[in-house]
Amino acid sequence: MKLSVIIPVYNVQHTLERCLDSIISQPYPDWEVILVDDGSKDNSPTICDHYAEAYSNIIVIHKENKGLSDARNVGVQHATGQYITFVDSDDYIDQSTFEEVMHILNEHPEYDMIEYPIYIHYGDKNREKILSFEQKEYKDPNSYWLEAKAYLHAYACNKIFKKRVFNHVSFPVGRFFEDVHTLPCILKEAKVVATTDKGMYYYVNNPHGITMNADGKALNDLLEAHLNVLPELSDASYYAHVLNIQMDVYEKTGASPRLPVLPYYSTWKLQLLHLIGLKRLCRFNKTLHLLMNKRS
Repeated sequence: MKLSVIIPVYNVQHTLERCLDSIISQPYPDWEVILVDDGSKDNSPTICDHYAEAYSNIIVIHKENKGLSDARNVGVQHATGQYITFVDSDDYIDQSTFEEVMHILNEHPEYDMIEYPIYIHYGDKNREKILSFEQKEYKDPNSYWLEAKAYLHAYACNKIFKKRVFNHVSFPVGRFFEDVHTLPCILKEAKVVATTDKGMYYYVNNPHGITMNADGKALNDLLEAHLNVLPELSDASYYAHVLNIQMDVYEKTGASPRLPVLPYYSTWKLQLLHLIGLKRLCRFNKTLHLLMNKRS
């Protein structure tokens, strides 16, 4: 078996068939699907069982609800493929994706991970956009994090991994923004990472998802993920990105800022940071947002 497709399932009866049909229709033949039913309360378990009965390369694991990270970890444990990919059950993929991307991996067995295009917030005309990538390889995976700005698209879903990179890596159970916690760990296990302009993942807009409704705890988890990476991987653009997250955390929680002050000055915000200090900058940002909200 070449490719294991891991799909966590939780109360997605209205989108699950679309997701599975997009995989079944792939012309690439050498795949298995592992459906991890994470204690669904709707008709999702029945749909999973129906597809498993109809297709011998689809298996179902029914388990108690422990969240997305645990479901993915269970899927990885049961995967038999040389490669692993993740598809969320409310999303789907373009028909030629597996064939095109796996062709590249067959030609380049040295690639431990490849990222392909993703149509984010698909279905929301005000927010949807395509993130595409050039055909490029990174023999230093750390440079992929910074040069390709992978920290802005650290999704697990639009990537195919060699299974071996998960030998010592798992998704953090109980954490929000689990992908941002996990991708840097994968990069430590990888030797060569690639990007391609082939294929397409449709990340369907979810107005109830964590990205659009992140509270203070969720944003603090996101900040912690980046703080774990920052001592080893940093440049001005990445640091400015983490600074914005730190200010959002302060605005939501009021907790003392934890971001170390590093010698970057390339934007007015970074210059202001060094002029007035981190805590004052966070307070200024919060006050500015309050004034803007009052005016609107």
